[in-house]
Amino acid sequence: MSIPSRVQIIDVGPRDGLQNEKQPVPAHVKIELVHRLQAAGLKEIEVTSFVSPKWVPQMADNAEVMAGIQRASDVRYSVLTPNMQGFQAAVASRPDEIVVFAAASQAFSQKNINCSIEESIERFAPVVQAARDAGIAVRGAMSCTVGCPYEGDVSPESVAYLAGLMKQIGVQRVDVADTIGTGTPLKVQRAIEATLKHFDVANICGHFHDTYGQALANTLAALQVGVWNFQSSVAGLGGCPYAKGATGNVATEEVVYMLHGMGIETGIDLDKLVDAGAFISDFLGRKSNSRVATAVLNKRAG
Repeated sequence: MSIPSRVQIIDVGPRDGLQNEKQPVPAHVKIELVHRLQAAGLKEIEVTSFVSPKWVPQMADNAEVMAGIQRASDVRYSVLTPNMQGFQAAVASRPDEIVVFAAASQAFSQKNINCSIEESIERFAPVVQAARDAGIAVRGAMSCTVGCPYEGDVSPESVAYLAGLMKQIGVQRVDVADTIGTGTPLKVQRAIEATLKHFDVANICGHFHDTYGQALANTLAALQVGVWNFQSSVAGLGGCPYAKGATGNVATEEVVYMLHGMGIETGIDLDKLVDAGAFISDFLGRKSNSRVATAVLNKRAG
């Protein structure tokens, strides 16, 4: 399959990127980040999650953030909903899409959400049905599709099994996620090929962490099998609490720079994207995890 001529990027920085931050990030800062991302040309943004503030205090302002966004008609705003209670709370905020999640590893599922893969799917089935009935799109995040901190390598058969379960309950598109960043290009391609047994390539999204420096290589590998939807996080925000030393999501700036260098259209203004990353990095009091952003900012400074 030829490499796509255009790519759609979902920036997960406001949700996945910020959820594990220890210092409070006020709602107005999150709202400004979303505004800067959409001004840079992002058409899909994962904004927040409707989870218990007991477990994820950083997302306790979810309704305030969603209410404060000046929405663009051509941007899709998604939120993560871990259960029916979360979905019911999310509906009032009018998300364009909800995200449910499950792992391709039984051990990870047990450690992360205290249930088996099959039980997690059973829990999400009514959430997916309620969303579809309400006209809200549903995306399924499939974690640990190439590697697990407890089981090691994850087989393509396990990925295909999970993708099939997602399809059965009505999930419309799925993320093939290298949650702990240990994947390499061939493993990623095999995970995607396994997912293709149940979902069209247009409904598969690559989500790669850069723990071992493989995220861009894995992005290229996914492109080579036709994937044209990818998730990334501005300034490389985020990390996986289950993998020691994990450096988080691949930076959106890195992905966009590579794609533009390959002549692939994204609709994203790299300079504005760098500014968005600088904004949140400055607030957090640290440098961006994106080498591309650092290079652009250094060049500007002369």
